[in-house]
Amino acid sequence: MENYIYIACPWTPKGGGMFKVADYLIQAQDRDAINAATLRPLDTRGGSNALYSFFILITALTKLIRGRYTGQLAGVHVNMAERLSLFRKSAVVVFCKMLGIPVVLHLHAAQLPAFYRKLPLPLKSLTRWVFSLPATCLVLGEESHRFVTEELLVPENRVQVIINGVPEPINTRRKPDNSRVKRVLFLGNLSERKGVSDLLKALALPGFDISRLEVTLAGGGNILAYEATALKLGINGFVRFTGWSNQHQVSELMSHADLLVLPSYDEGLPLVILEALANSVAVVCTPVGEIPSVLTDGLNACFVQPGDVQGIACALQCVLNNHEFMLELEKNGRRLYEEKFSVNQFFDSVAKVHQRHFGIAGQVRLDNTAHHKEVS
Repeated sequence: MENYIYIACPWTPKGGGMFKVADYLIQAQDRDAINAATLRPLDTRGGSNALYSFFILITALTKLIRGRYTGQLAGVHVNMAERLSLFRKSAVVVFCKMLGIPVVLHLHAAQLPAFYRKLPLPLKSLTRWVFSLPATCLVLGEESHRFVTEELLVPENRVQVIINGVPEPINTRRKPDNSRVKRVLFLGNLSERKGVSDLLKALALPGFDISRLEVTLAGGGNILAYEATALKLGINGFVRFTGWSNQHQVSELMSHADLLVLPSYDEGLPLVILEALANSVAVVCTPVGEIPSVLTDGLNACFVQPGDVQGIACALQCVLNNHEFMLELEKNGRRLYEEKFSVNQFFDSVAKVHQRHFGIAGQVRLDNTAHHKEVS
C-alpha cells in the first residue's frame, strides 16, 4: 500500500509561484524510491471563478477524509499566500487538525503582513489560531520569520527558514557577444505591484540608449493597458508583450536574455530571480522582501529602489553598457545558484521536515533534472 504526502496549492499552470514550488518538489522526487512517500498535488482552488474554487476546495477536503481513513496519507504540506488563499488554506489546516492529519504550513506570501494588519480583530485572532495548529511553519527568510513569530505569535521552535530552489536550465545558454542586440526580460504577472509602469517610464526617459535593445514583458495581467502605455510613451517599437508563456517558451526567453529586470514594490523570494541565476542571466531588481537577504548589490545583482524610475533606467544602462560587469553578475549569480538554490537542495530540506513530522518522506533523484511547466 503506497503512502503519500499531499502538497496543497492551486494546481494550475497559472497558479503563480506556489504552483511552481509544488511542481518543482513533485518533479524532483524519485518515484522508484523504496519506503518513500509519493508527493501528490492537492488542488485547493482550480483555475476558474470563485464558485468553482469552492467546489474544488470541497473536493480537496473529501480527499483528505479518504486519505485519513485508508491510512495512506502521511501528512499535508500546505502552501499559503494572502487574501482568499489564507481562508482556503486555513480550512485545509483546520480540517486536517480535526482528522488528526499532521500538517506543515509553507508561507509564500509577500503581501500577507499588510493584508493581516487590515483584518478586523476577530479574523486576526482566527488567523493566529490557524497558524498555531501546524507542526512547523516554513518561511522564505528573516522578514517572514519576524512576521510569523512577532505578529502571528508562532513559537520560534516551530518556525523554520527554507530557501526555495529551482531546476537546472533546460535550454542551452546563448554565447556572450557584446556586439549583438541586448535583450531585457521581465517575467511575471503584469501589475503595478511588479513595477511595470515604472519600467516602461524608465525605458522612455530622454537619453536612454535604445539602440540594439529589445525588451520583452512575458506574463499575464492587463496586457492591453500596458501595451497602450508603451504606445503612448513611444517605446512600442522595441518593447513587446508576449502574454502568459508556457515552460518551453520561458526557457527559450531566458536562454536568450541578457538581463532580467524585476522592479517590484514587494516580493517574497521570486522564483524568476532564482531561475535567472540558474540561467546565468544578470539581474536588476528591487531589494524588497527576502531578496536583500540572499542577493548582494553589485556582486550577484544590481539593486534599484522601488518606484525610482530614473534609478531603473540607470541600472539597466549600467549593466547593459558594461560588458565586464554583466559577465561578473552572470558568473556570480550562477555560483550562488549552485551553492544555495538548486532544486535538490530545496527538496532535501523539505524532505527532512516531512521525515520529522510525517515520519516518512520522498527521496530526491540524483540527476537533478526536475522540470517546471509554467511561468510566473
